[in-house]
Amino acid sequence: MKLLRDVGMGSREMVSGAGYTVNLLLRTILALRYLPRRIRFTLDMAYAAGVRALPVTAIVALFAGMILALQTGIELRKLGQSEMIGTVTAISMCREMGPFMTAIILAAMVGSAMAAEIGTMTVSEEVTALDVMSVDSTNYLVLPRVIALTVMCPVLTVFSNLIGIVGGGMVADNHLGVSQHYFWLTVRESLLATDTLFPKDVYVGLFKAIVFGCTIAIVSCSAGLRADGGALGVGKAVQRAVMISVILVIILGYIITWFFYFLVH
Repeated sequence: MKLLRDVGMGSREMVSGAGYTVNLLLRTILALRYLPRRIRFTLDMAYAAGVRALPVTAIVALFAGMILALQTGIELRKLGQSEMIGTVTAISMCREMGPFMTAIILAAMVGSAMAAEIGTMTVSEEVTALDVMSVDSTNYLVLPRVIALTVMCPVLTVFSNLIGIVGGGMVADNHLGVSQHYFWLTVRESLLATDTLFPKDVYVGLFKAIVFGCTIAIVSCSAGLRADGGALGVGKAVQRAVMISVILVIILGYIITWFFYFLVH
């Protein structure tokens, strides 16, 4: 009976949290008309989310591209297809690795900070004070953070894609015997293989980044606003925000790929 009770309480809390987060997202969308009033705070949040996370993102993207090229190149060399390394690296980075790595870094660095900041305000009753003063916490606290992360995630993803491909080119030239010229030629051909104005692998990856950024921000703000129980509650809110953000990034990444490459041709 205790096990059933624990499962029931956990399920109820999960459903309640999901409902609260979706409702917060809808209220944030409705609060978009207040964005011009919050533009300065939004820019500050964009700086914190983008510029400060750029060094970490660059280092991770560089070595991720190098590892991807090295591991794939080893197998391609066995098949006598080492010249395909540029195609594999470019498509993998733009379609999946770039937005995924960027989202994970932002969830760990920025999402956790958002949850901690808003959670501290919640447990210290600062959010309640805003409500007493008739200040909507959604457009005052949540809207700038959601807009900032939604915009900066695809911007950082572009840098991740480029730096990752550069790292792959370094490995191809130094370890796989593929010249930089030929590597970048295959990168260009793989991304511009279709007749569309904008390469599909690029815009699908950027669409993922937009969805990931919005998801991380809204989940982190929701976790912070639902924090209770003092410092321990803030710590649990941060843990919950990062955990749920990472899970949703993985699930949404699969769904978006399935939608664009199996339903939309």
